[in-house]
Amino acid sequence: MNTSEMNDQQVAGLAAAICATAEAMGQEMNPGTAAMMAEDLCAYSVSAVKAALKACRFEVKGKLAMADILQRVQAADGRPGKDEAWAIAMTTNDEFETVVLTDEIQLALAAAKPVLDAGDKIGARMAFISAYERFVAQARGDVKPVNWHVSVGFDASRRTAAITKAVQMQRIPQERGQLYLADLSVAPVTEDGRALAGLITGEVTRPTPAVRERLQGVKASMMKMRAASAERKDEMRIEAANELADRRALLLRQVEELASGRVSHG
Repeated sequence: MNTSEMNDQQVAGLAAAICATAEAMGQEMNPGTAAMMAEDLCAYSVSAVKAALKACRFEVKGKLAMADILQRVQAADGRPGKDEAWAIAMTTNDEFETVVLTDEIQLALAAAKPVLDAGDKIGARMAFISAYERFVAQARGDVKPVNWHVSVGFDASRRTAAITKAVQMQRIPQERGQLYLADLSVAPVTEDGRALAGLITGEVTRPTPAVRERLQGVKASMMKMRAASAERKDEMRIEAANELADRRALLLRQVEELASGRVSHG
């Protein structure tokens, strides 16, 4: 993949910045070498490369090398480190939890799942990290931007919290977060929807009496559920298990689609 984000003028400016950085680090660099490095970095954004050059001036001891710049550009692409990625992956075990995860986390989790299902959590973690680092390296080598997506859980309130947190951490844009809420029937385009979307926007709006009545209905249903007979509870558990199986099947299809996409672009 070589989709340049810089025009010729920006590449020339970047070459000059590389020369200046090398000079600030006590090194003389041939303009032709700097131009070659700038061409190699042109698939990334100007701001990302300039931030990496600044980091090199403070952190690198010795001569400026292409590997130093590239390492810092890639580390700032928004992909979580291996330990955070594993923690995110583990939250998918709770079928009620809505999880915001990257393509690489989902692929690595699929690779580690047989070990995890066998009950070897330590081995599963090792398998996950090995696969995750491989998928991340491949994505970065292809200059593929990070892609965060939502795996929806059964608990509607947790959906709102998970998507709101993802927006706050800038993992998904605010507009996309509001669309997620709308698609999940959490934030319809009404005064009630704006009240829920206020969790993201900060705007405070009162829900209508109709929504308050619906909430009372939910509360009544919960009370009824608590009073349900043992037989009905078993039926509800079976229904929940079927829903979980459908969710896992959907996740598996997504993994297969991601994997097939990698093969076709490999």
